Amino acid sequence: MHREASKTYSFTGWRLGYIIAPTHIIDVAKKVHDFLTVGAAAPLQEAAVTGLGFGDDYYKWLQDKYTGKRDLFLKGLDDLGISHTIPQGAYYVLLDISEFRYNSDLEFCEALARDVGVGAVPGASFFREPVNHLIRLHYAKKDETLNKALNRLEGLRRKITRK
Repeated sequence: MHREASKTYSFTGWRLGYIIAPTHIIDVAKKVHDFLTVGAAAPLQEAAVTGLGFGDDYYKWLQDKYTGKRDLFLKGLDDLGISHTIPQGAYYVLLDISEFRYNSDLEFCEALARDVGVGAVPGASFFREPVNHLIRLHYAKKDETLNKALNRLEGLRRKITRK
């Protein structure tokens, strides 16, 4: 079992996790870890230990919270007719921008920020293959912020012209 504490306990940006596995997997994971990082900050480790004591009610609350945010955001995208993935565990959604015929997802993200007022990350950042028709949005935000983003995305097709 693997859990990334930084996302589960909402201290994103700090990378800390753990693995429960057979010895042969742990041995390999230790080697990989040694080459990727020197060590996690002591306060971060203490915060994670506190989180490990949370009961099942915390995990239920967390799941319900992010499921609600996902459902709100995806319904809004559906209402706007914007093609997207359905996230299964993360709080990111990929939008398919093929209809805009941009050759660069980075250029599209720049236009989206400038002309629509919504920030996104080029999807190519997350693929080894040449993928440039997807952008990533993050929905772990206040409902008010998600609704503002959806309101801004309502004008997407008027504000961003097809190439």
